[in-house]
Amino acid sequence: MHIRQDIAVWDNRRRMEESEDPNKNEQYHLEITADDIAETVLLPGNPGRVETITDMWDQSTVCGDHREFRTATGTYRETPISVTSTGIGGPSAAIAMEELARIGAESFIRVGSCGALSADVAVGDLIISSGAIRQEGTSAEYVRDGYPAVADYEVVSALTTAAERLGYDYHVGVTLSTDSFYPGQDRAGFNGYTPPESGSLIEDLKEMNVLNIEMEAATLLTIANLYQLRAGAICTVYANRETGVFQSGDDTKAAETASLGSHLLAKMDAVKRSAGADQWHAGLSIDSE
Repeated sequence: MHIRQDIAVWDNRRRMEESEDPNKNEQYHLEITADDIAETVLLPGNPGRVETITDMWDQSTVCGDHREFRTATGTYRETPISVTSTGIGGPSAAIAMEELARIGAESFIRVGSCGALSADVAVGDLIISSGAIRQEGTSAEYVRDGYPAVADYEVVSALTTAAERLGYDYHVGVTLSTDSFYPGQDRAGFNGYTPPESGSLIEDLKEMNVLNIEMEAATLLTIANLYQLRAGAICTVYANRETGVFQSGDDTKAAETASLGSHLLAKMDAVKRSAGADQWHAGLSIDSE
């Protein structure tokens, strides 16, 4: 009896896995295949940013458009590059990253928006995350609480180099990622609702020298480290929580910086291969092209 039950359970599980196989050629949520993407993928949240990004490129083609996930692939300065929108928050960002990794993506750059915590950071500036505080729930589904969400140093280097070459104001530091735009970021909820022990988040973060708040970086950085992939994040400052200034910013600077950063990553990889180096280091250099 137990043997027949075990066989039945196994058979049901097999049929379920076959019906929702996440490793099939066309990915379940993104509806794209390995032929549709490059090794480096930019990850904006808003599907509307996909066109903002691809307008910077030599050429591009939309490969998938399903739910919040819009994907396009093309070239930037002759370097193959892709972009996939992730929607808002860690869960959908994790789905995008999981499915992109399954079909060959190896490097990921979040291109988003954020709120800054220092009066020294102007609305419209760029913030490049060196790491993120995991105040979201998605990464906890993958690793234990103490696991760090750290940006890949090659991606950080490529993004800072790109921002320098483009002449854009930028800052590098620690990001806070949350699951809530309102109470989770110390904003009042509906009818002024504030959860218990709220009210000190912004000041606490400033004391800890945290630069900004957003909703996806910690998930993406955690998963990338876990799967031995490269990931980083660059965000346009839409709001300054200290000065109270809020303005939906111009996303073109972040789009151009991330696109150039992807091109520089490819050049860095080429230099590493030529030098026989496994890791990028200060002894290597890339030209200014």
